[in-house]
Amino acid sequence: MYVPSTSSATQGATQQASATGAAVDYQAFLKLLVAEMKNQDPTEPMDSTQYVAQLASFSQVEQSVQINKKLDQMLQTSAVAQADALLGHTITSADGAKSGVVTEVRLTSDAIIAVTGDGTEIPVVSGIKVS
Repeated sequence: MYVPSTSSATQGATQQASATGAAVDYQAFLKLLVAEMKNQDPTEPMDSTQYVAQLASFSQVEQSVQINKKLDQMLQTSAVAQADALLGHTITSADGAKSGVVTEVRLTSDAIIAVTGDGTEIPVVSGIKVS
């Protein structure tokens, strides 16, 4: 029984995930590698160079995941610093309809919300005025 190597399928899946912007999960990659090793033909085992190349790919995926975590931490730190800089300043919304002194700042997963002394919420977006 001949079971073809799935290394090209694995590389294609990784490239497709990168192309679509999906997060690469190294646990899924490891499961694919183990499944490939389980299902290979014992009379024709995987070429050692392919095995080493796949292990190197696994290492690269794991490093990418760690880099993404560090980048997320840096972005959160930047958002907190930006939010801290708004406290006590007067902020005006991009359309000029809302204004007030910032007394509170809330960080959400996708935005920074400045709350003025009277409870008005102003999203911190392009075009706001801070003075």
